[in-house]
Amino acid sequence: MSGLSWDRVAAVMIKEFKQLTRDRVTYAMMLLLPVVQLTLFGYAINAEPRHLPTAVLAQEDSRYARAMVAALENSAYFDLVAQARSPGELDAMIRRGDVQFAVTIPGDFSRRVARGDEAQILVEADATDPSATGGAVAALSALPRHALAHDLKGALRQRGEAAPPFEVVVHRRYNPEAVTSYNIVPGLLGVILSMTLVMMTALSVTRETERGTMETLLSTPLEPLEVMAGKLAPYVAVGVIQTAVILILARLLFDVPMSGGWGGLTLGVSLFIVGSLALGFLISTVARSQLQAMQMSVFYILPSILLSGFMFPFRGMPGWAQALGEVIPVTHFLRVVRGSLLKGQGLEDQWRELAALIAFVCVVTALAVARYRRTLD
Repeated sequence: MSGLSWDRVAAVMIKEFKQLTRDRVTYAMMLLLPVVQLTLFGYAINAEPRHLPTAVLAQEDSRYARAMVAALENSAYFDLVAQARSPGELDAMIRRGDVQFAVTIPGDFSRRVARGDEAQILVEADATDPSATGGAVAALSALPRHALAHDLKGALRQRGEAAPPFEVVVHRRYNPEAVTSYNIVPGLLGVILSMTLVMMTALSVTRETERGTMETLLSTPLEPLEVMAGKLAPYVAVGVIQTAVILILARLLFDVPMSGGWGGLTLGVSLFIVGSLALGFLISTVARSQLQAMQMSVFYILPSILLSGFMFPFRGMPGWAQALGEVIPVTHFLRVVRGSLLKGQGLEDQWRELAALIAFVCVVTALAVARYRRTLD
């Protein structure tokens, strides 16, 4: 047995480097994945969101009411994006998820402040994600002391210094006890379906290519769409079973509310399952090996977890990260699931998210069929 030869070691190293550069997908993943992780965790993730969209219903036009609105905006936690004209309009805004907070200033607010008669304002928070509203709700505790500091004069100023001139009544809607599992467990449905369906489909089709059995399909008169439908049909059943199991366990183990909205939930789940399977099929037409298929699947799943609002508040991310998150189908699917289970949203409340999922299915299916047709050539 000859001794260690550094020349032979160097030759093997050179061979490995050449092999690595030939595998462009793996090489790109190795370079891009750390950059993506660093960028997302360093810039996009924010556990204490600010500038949250807020709607106000001011039932009186007074100096005190205007001072209240200005104080909310100056706190940096609230951005006034809408003025509601009625309680019903305000309720619809927060139910649809257009705003995170809904503030009601009653018609007798100024009179009660002037009389020292237990004046109140109502702040309703969309508490489906407790971490998204926690900081803003805590900031409301300082509002009574400072909001009217420049407007109370004379005897009213002295009265305000003795006790807060008004009270902020906070109503945490949809999750009044701030139970984290109410937000996390429904969100897991989107993450689990993404991880299993996208990766399983991509690996399954790529495995056939590696083993040569795909050549049998290529030699048949089957159309690309027929092959795609036949390959994906069994996994549709898998996705439906996974959905049923997760929802049952969510109710039995974590007591997650089931508020209704079954029409939107059923349509959303169906679209997301089909779209995820089509995406896995598309990945399989690009990947040359099972390793590449897994790497590409992870490259899709990682941003889906971080930018969809599953782990971190969506509105806490900067604008560019929210724009990327809106492109990710998991973002829209999570809104459908949480909106259905926690808010009881109907189809009229979810049409934008469902339209985004329909677009996802159409685009990914078209690309997958086109890519598979080229492999036939």
